Amino acid sequence: MNRDTETLDNNVARFCSALQHRSVAYFEDAPCYPIEKLVKLHGMRRNMLEEKEEAKQLELAKEYQEFMDTLCKLPDAPSRIYLWPEGNMPATGEYLENPDFRYNHDPDFRPYMYEFLLPENVTPKGAVILCAGGDHGDCVIHEAYQSCLDFNKLGYQSFMLLNRTNMMPYTGQECGADAARLIRMIRKDASKYRIRENQVAFAGFSNGGLTGEECIRYYSGNQKVTDHFPDYAPDELDGYSGSPDAFLCIYGPRWEGREMDYTKVVYPPVFYAVGMEDKALDNLHWVYGDLLARGIRAEVHTFTGVPHGQAGVSIFGNYEYPNFELWLSLADAFMQRIFGKSGG
Repeated sequence: MNRDTETLDNNVARFCSALQHRSVAYFEDAPCYPIEKLVKLHGMRRNMLEEKEEAKQLELAKEYQEFMDTLCKLPDAPSRIYLWPEGNMPATGEYLENPDFRYNHDPDFRPYMYEFLLPENVTPKGAVILCAGGDHGDCVIHEAYQSCLDFNKLGYQSFMLLNRTNMMPYTGQECGADAARLIRMIRKDASKYRIRENQVAFAGFSNGGLTGEECIRYYSGNQKVTDHFPDYAPDELDGYSGSPDAFLCIYGPRWEGREMDYTKVVYPPVFYAVGMEDKALDNLHWVYGDLLARGIRAEVHTFTGVPHGQAGVSIFGNYEYPNFELWLSLADAFMQRIFGKSGG
């Protein structure tokens, strides 16, 4: 490879990275755009990143850019609901720059959520928070957005969480604080959502599942945000419990060997769903035994032939693993055993 070719390759890679970074907001603000266009954008992104020949990749990147330029918000697009008041978000303060768009979220990112609420004539069974995996971005389309719609159909008030993810450059305390904050917001407004305060579940997919456990690890029981962030100024929401009443961990169990100090932890009943072709199954074998040894209620469902990351993929027209879609009805039954059937 000569120097000119190498320079071109590097420029193409940077161009693709910049475009991918730009598209994150579209995917994470999925309720604001025509979903069929975001599904198309998702496919174009995958094609662009998977292309090995640089000239073709550049061509696909330009098409990706042109298509993004056509995206406009829906006339009735909802607004982001931010989790923390400006100037009072618990953070380490160590994330200051995002060179080469390494992370989906820049240092000025503020966690937020979207509501997916049921009609007034429908009695909610409870509330479910949906947290996508990875560094969010395009994972939000199927794991969070589609799953919010799925739980609406099952009779739940659904909430799509866009938090600081449980991976670099953030800490487990930061991502867990965001999850706990949304749980507190829902509990405070339980009457508005027509649920009881003890009917709030957290559903995390892959890395989102790890987020759910970090919420439990650092903010269950009597633990407070100030235990981990002494400079944080508590407000009214901190008077509510920040741990879920039920935890749906979808192919995202804790890494094998990562110990948890259960001294201050109050672990809620947990539901696991994972494919038999998913490497996460190895972690689950270890975690399940760890929880059972402590008397923690855990329910496990495995699905033959299913690989990682299959929740909500019907939004892409993918019905290759119909058996995995059963996790939704199984999770519904699990939550109703926890919440009770009265609905509040």
